[in-house]
This record gives sequence, structure tokens and C-alpha cells, in this order.
Amino acid sequence: MRRRSLLLGTAVAAGAVAVRATAAGAAGRGTASASRILSSVKTSTLSPRPVTAYEPPGGTPPAGVNSVGRADYTFTRDGRSLPTRVWYPVGPGPYPVLVFSHGMLSQPDDYAALLISWALTGVVVAAPLYPHTSLGTAAFNAYDVANQPLDASHVLTEIAAQNTVAGPLQGRVDASRMAAGGHSAGGITTAGMFSAYRDERLRAGIVLAGTDFLATPFGGPPAAMLFVHGRRDDTVSWPAGHTVFEAVPWSRAMLSFTDGGHHTSTAEFPLLSAAGARFLRWSLYGGVPALSAGTLGAVENQLQAARTSAGSTS
Repeated sequence: MRRRSLLLGTAVAAGAVAVRATAAGAAGRGTASASRILSSVKTSTLSPRPVTAYEPPGGTPPAGVNSVGRADYTFTRDGRSLPTRVWYPVGPGPYPVLVFSHGMLSQPDDYAALLISWALTGVVVAAPLYPHTSLGTAAFNAYDVANQPLDASHVLTEIAAQNTVAGPLQGRVDASRMAAGGHSAGGITTAGMFSAYRDERLRAGIVLAGTDFLATPFGGPPAAMLFVHGRRDDTVSWPAGHTVFEAVPWSRAMLSFTDGGHHTSTAEFPLLSAAGARFLRWSLYGGVPALSAGTLGAVENQLQAARTSAGSTS
């Protein structure tokens, strides 16, 4: 799952919300159970579920900005160091927050082009460097992905707290609108935040070339999920990713690149960037979730399917 670049060639209230860990999630910390953490990259065992519509909270989304700032923090959870790079819109705010999890043997800067593109649309993006799966770690352990959902939730809590602390994020964080995303092992991490370690603050998730987390079903309050996957992915198979997409019980969409692999190509990048931005805007503020794959793939858009089937198009 290693890649040097995503492109080819190129808080009080939030802190008070409980992060619920199920028995299946807790078991993920054990070596025997954790050995299953990457077993779903070829075939997921999750079952298809019908869609229950997620209702966005509504409101006026922030305007896009012309420039993005960068700030670095080091957070700690249970002795786990989580250096976190944050890209934030240079504007008055407040802005919604997305925590983004990198892939195996990768780092946040590998995804900088994508994350900056989303920050320019009016999103604070926080990307932690995980202690045992990142590029350059001295203690690599692939199974440590099992611990990353709680790491990512902790980063969200810390970022929310920065809203009232003197610094670059003061007054810029809207902790009532939170999302999570990630690529590959980071996509598995993201799935864990909506299943085994359900973070009920999350309203939206973006899974790039990912699959399920310990075969744990999605649960908790409705959210919206966007999956992006290449049909020629030979690291995490498209059928596995599509199975997980069909197992989401809430508003969901999947962008499949016909000739796409495990990493985003230069041609695919603008579509991925736009799809993610539009999805986040809809899931965090409402409106119309306009998604398009152009000529490079196909979109299965079930974000409003339940409302439409009930006779409403609002």
C-alpha cells in the first residue's frame, strides 16, 4: 500500500460526545483478532443492507477561499504520539473538520494536493501520522491499524479544542460538522470509525480504496458515506470495496474508476477532488449531492435514494 504521492507524477461540546467501542472493536487490540484487520482486502463478508436516508443538518456552507494555511501539532493518546498536519482555510470561519488517515507506509504529505483542494472549498483538514504504519516508522506493524480509529477520533477532539485556544485554528472550527476520510489502510481506519469504534460526532465518511474494519457492521446514527475505488485495484479489490459500500445502511455513493488502480491517476484527480468536495458540502450542509465520474468511470448515487423512494425529492 506504499505510495510517495497520491498523484501519478505529481470543542467542549465535541469532547463531551462519547466515542462508543463495541466488543468487536475492543477485540481488535489483541494480536489474534488484529491479524484479521487486513484480511478483507480481497473479499469482505459484510452483508448488503437497505438504505435509510441521512438528513444533512442544513445551514449555509462557508465560501471557498483563495489560500490555505498549514499548522503542525503533536497530540498524544495513551502514550501514542500523533503528529498531525492541518491544512485550514484562510478565512473567518467557522469551518467543518475532516480527519484524514493515510495509507500503509505513507504519510500525510503524500495526499497534500487532495487535502489542500478540499481545504480551499472551506474545510479544516487534519491528517495524523500514525505511529506504526507510516512511512519511516522505526516500529512498523501493519496490524496497528486496529488502533487507528480511536487515534483519529482523538485527533478530532483535539482539533475541536483548538477553536478556543489562541492560534491559527482559533474561531475557525465548527465541531458540530465533522467528517472522516482515508486511503487504503486509512480507508479501513475510517470504516472503523463508523463501525467497531463508532464516533457519533461523524456526519460523513470518505473511503478511498478501502474495505471493512474487522468485518464489523456499520452502526450508530445515520451518516453519509462516499466510496472511491479503481476497478483494477490489485491491492484492495474493487469487489471487496463494493461489498462494503452495499453494507452501509445509510445514504451512500460509490465512484468507480473503470481503469483505476490503487492510487489516483493525474486524469482521475480532478474528479476525485470535485466529488469529495461536493459530497462534503452536501453531507455537512444539505443541498443537492451532484456527483459525476465523467468518462472515466461510473457513480452509484444512493445519497437521496430513501427519500426519493418514499415520494420526496427534498
